[in-house]
Amino acid sequence: MRIYVDDERRAPTGWQQVRRSQEAIEFLKSGAVRKLSLGNDARGTGDEVLHWIQEAVSTCDFDPPMIVVHTVNPAARNRLTSSIRSIQLMTECCCGAD
Repeated sequence: MRIYVDDERRAPTGWQQVRRSQEAIEFLKSGAVRKLSLGNDARGTGDEVLHWIQEAVSTCDFDPPMIVVHTVNPAARNRLTSSIRSIQLMTECCCGAD
């Protein structure tokens, strides 16, 4: 499943539209999400989703999907990209191959 998290833009064909962070988190908990595309708004929707992923990865129980950012806000893009890098490092350190 590919989910597109954005409270304004419409999801591209083939993506599941998600407007709220909690809805995205519920999909992630299901384990069915293979790709996640994040926008960001004044409420920090993308930030909230990434925070949940960071927490889930820190327990080594969660294998995050491929994550991309589609926000056009430069500050939000930098912040989200930094969080994604952190998640990738956590995954490599915590749950990497033995």
